[in-house]
Amino acid sequence: MLLTIVGIGLAAVFWARSSSLRPAKPEAATANGAASDGLRGNPFLPDGTADRGWPFLRGPDFDGRSVEVHLANTWPSTGPPVLWTRPLGQGYSSFTASEDRIFTQYQTLSGQFVACLAAETGETIWEYRYDWPYEAGGVYPGPRATPTLDGRRVYFAGPSGLVGCLTWDRQLVWHVETRKNFDGRGTDFGYSCSPVLHNGLVLLPVGGPGAAMVALDARDGSTRWQSGDDAASYMAAFPISVAGHWQVLGYFENALAAFDAERGRLLWRKELSHGYDEHAAWPIYVEPNLWISAPFRWGSTLLKLSAGGDADATEVWHSRLLSNDIFSSVCNDGAIYGFDLKDVQAKVHRPSRGVFRCLDLESGESHWETDATGHANVLVADGKLILFNDTGELIVARAGVERYEELARASVLGGEICWTPPALDRGRLYVRNQRQAACVYVGAPELLEGTSAQRTLTVADIPQGRYRDLAVILGVEPEYAFDVPGARWLQNWFCAGLAILAAAAAIAGIARLVLRLAFKYDLPANGTWAVFWTAAFLAGAAATTPLSLWRNEFIFTWPVSVFVAFQATVFQVRLTRKEPPMLRRSWLPRTIAVAFLAVCVFYYLACRRLSLVFEWVFLSGFAAAIPVMLLGLWLSRRSRWPLSCNILFTAASFAAYFWGSVAWLWWRYPTP
Repeated sequence: MLLTIVGIGLAAVFWARSSSLRPAKPEAATANGAASDGLRGNPFLPDGTADRGWPFLRGPDFDGRSVEVHLANTWPSTGPPVLWTRPLGQGYSSFTASEDRIFTQYQTLSGQFVACLAAETGETIWEYRYDWPYEAGGVYPGPRATPTLDGRRVYFAGPSGLVGCLTWDRQLVWHVETRKNFDGRGTDFGYSCSPVLHNGLVLLPVGGPGAAMVALDARDGSTRWQSGDDAASYMAAFPISVAGHWQVLGYFENALAAFDAERGRLLWRKELSHGYDEHAAWPIYVEPNLWISAPFRWGSTLLKLSAGGDADATEVWHSRLLSNDIFSSVCNDGAIYGFDLKDVQAKVHRPSRGVFRCLDLESGESHWETDATGHANVLVADGKLILFNDTGELIVARAGVERYEELARASVLGGEICWTPPALDRGRLYVRNQRQAACVYVGAPELLEGTSAQRTLTVADIPQGRYRDLAVILGVEPEYAFDVPGARWLQNWFCAGLAILAAAAAIAGIARLVLRLAFKYDLPANGTWAVFWTAAFLAGAAATTPLSLWRNEFIFTWPVSVFVAFQATVFQVRLTRKEPPMLRRSWLPRTIAVAFLAVCVFYYLACRRLSLVFEWVFLSGFAAAIPVMLLGLWLSRRSRWPLSCNILFTAASFAAYFWGSVAWLWWRYPTP
């Protein structure tokens, strides 16, 4: 009966999965922009300006700029009006907007979804489930890309490489497994490229052999062309016009390349790096100049593009200033505004370090810099910079080259690191983090009265917390957190662990000696073990900070705490059961086992919170240590020198646990 129920449940799940991916009948797509029916006037647009909404991650023209006007210069002491706030699941997707709807992606434990929300209230109009959750317990959980709008169609991409097209009313038109179909490479942290629509094509950097860039037919998802051999990265395709000729730029893992937009012919390719590299920040194009930036303190470069038969990219200047990682810069009146990242990469466990900078586009010289903004995304509208930083603060500053002039600031989504760029439409700014979303009104106060909003909130009504930077407990952070720890580091960690175990053994021995000499009390064996485990656990938990500061490199000692908690649990295993059961002996093993599980969960959560990605591996070495522990326990009960036996096998058990974990790490992530 149970198997029947389970079978029916699984069948229902797979039926729901297959039906959610079943194409609907294609419908005719309109031109770029909002559909013709249901339009209402947009008071934030200059007279005669078409209302194109916010159809793409970077706005209508892929540049982080909005033509909207009548935005507020300042806010009341309570902050900007908040039209709505609502819980939202995990994900880094931003919002796109058209008419009275907004679109985003998120995930819960039940799956990943494209969501269509009411722009004025945030209420769900419909959801479309397209996949299972992506790395729900990882450092970067959830979808990365943002839905793209084109007429009455919604195009989306999932971190697994699934790309699809939905109608305005949630019906699937088509879907394509890009990684599977094109053998995509280079996006190991999850496919992050939002679909780009251009002249009936869906442009996607896939990174496959012969398919670095792919163009799909927007009507049915069929392949129109594919070209190039570079591995992909995390930036979407970028269509630009050079002297009247349309090119598609691909910012790949190690190169920048341009393709003919119509046929896919490779026009030019500029190699930028070797080995692992990544690019997520958008270039800036002001014809004929293309400005690019990158993480790893690479800085930025200005290229001059040419078209025709001799299409090429010629370097104008390169500067160490303005390294962008996940946050893109914008250009306004010949000046580039963006956050110059001083960390090697942006940090998800703490605010990233650097300065907000204004750079001259033509010369690369810095006009000004400030550390007042924090690591911030930036949009330009109405002569203002709209910044949303990684601690959830919303800032408005004047766009000018003379100095940084801040106009208003308010905490909107405080409490956790925010990486999602904001979206602006009809005076509403849409922001989100990994838990919730909010719609903040940034328009002139008099225009708010003309909206249908019945009641506005304040930022105080948004559930927020105070962010706490816990990275200080590491002493010295690993600069390249996503590199597998090297052999020298692992040897240092192992030696530090043995030293801590030796010190804990010495403390246990001294405690036993003091009790004997001072109080005539012989500490029993289980009491000696308890002193040893307590001292080793506390030292392992606390030693990372001082040792790292002393050596000026990351020394990781937390595995010692996990090991001794595991050893204490294993030592409750009785090889013989001659003793009669006692109440104390029945609850003590259970308590220790529960405490061990709690230590493992806390260790996992702490590593996740501090972006210690590969350090999770030390939860995998228990199987290698168990035989050594049990052998040592059995021999110590029969040896004439149990103390020496315990010391020897504790060291051997730790070695088996530590290097067993490392062996799995090296097998899973082989290094050259």
